[in-house]
Amino acid sequence: MEFKDYYKIMGVEKDASQDEIKRAYKKLARKYHPDVSKEADAEERFKEVGEAYEALKDPEKRAAYDRLGANWKAGQDFNPPPDWDAGFEFNGGGFTGGDAADFSDFFESLFGHGFGSAQARRPRGGFNARGNDHHAKVLINLEDAYHGASRSITLQTPQLDNSGHVINKQRTLNVKIPRGVKQGQRIRLSGQGSPGMGQAPAGDLYLEIEFNPHSIYKIDGHDVYLDLPVTPWEAALGATLKVPTPDGTVDLKIAAGTTSGRKHRLKARGIPGNPPGDLYVVPQITLPPADSDTAKALYHKMEQELAYNPRKKLGV
Repeated sequence: MEFKDYYKIMGVEKDASQDEIKRAYKKLARKYHPDVSKEADAEERFKEVGEAYEALKDPEKRAAYDRLGANWKAGQDFNPPPDWDAGFEFNGGGFTGGDAADFSDFFESLFGHGFGSAQARRPRGGFNARGNDHHAKVLINLEDAYHGASRSITLQTPQLDNSGHVINKQRTLNVKIPRGVKQGQRIRLSGQGSPGMGQAPAGDLYLEIEFNPHSIYKIDGHDVYLDLPVTPWEAALGATLKVPTPDGTVDLKIAAGTTSGRKHRLKARGIPGNPPGDLYVVPQITLPPADSDTAKALYHKMEQELAYNPRKKLGV
């Protein structure tokens, strides 16, 4: 997937005001409209300009896009980092116009799923109107889901200043992370959205949970996976091994003849819940390095004394 430089497509600087972006879009839309343009690539350019405007005209999308930084160039291979939009507080969301079917995979990867998927409650007629709900993605550690935690989180809310430029206003909240929370789950903070009109209450803030990448564990729903390095003799002869879990160390017995990739299930050792998840230990056989004369001699002895051909089933 190729990175798209929306500012370059629109022909504006990265610090352009929203009015400048709007004027640039109108100019380019007239230039490349398929009904009037004589450019050979008019239809493609018209769609490209529409996509760029869809991303930049909305302060929330623009602020999140800007977070990707200036290190990316148009055409480079790109995959969005999993935490690229974490910590941004947005008001409602979804597409603000255009035909999403015409947008690229790049746009879809950024804005097509989680970003702004929940619609805000818009104030309706009358003096009293409930405030809009806000939404944000926050990152927590796996251990927080096992034990629960209280965390101080800082959220950025994109806003327009008096000159029409996007700025990020920050606020910090103390949040209780419940034990057993899982990826994708939302935590509701009552009254932390937009203020209501008149006597109506404020909206709510919904925090969508994502896990920070972990150094040794992988997460799938309520289940947790651990790749466990084992020696050839432990795998061949069987052994009882100490295994770390987010809830403490346990003993795991592996049978003689264990192979790499063979899952061992530790029931109810995954993320707590009703029911709790499981923890799967996946042995990965590792080879000692042949970095000394003694080690090399042992490998040669195995080669000579063990009638072992791992490629026998391949007929070679």
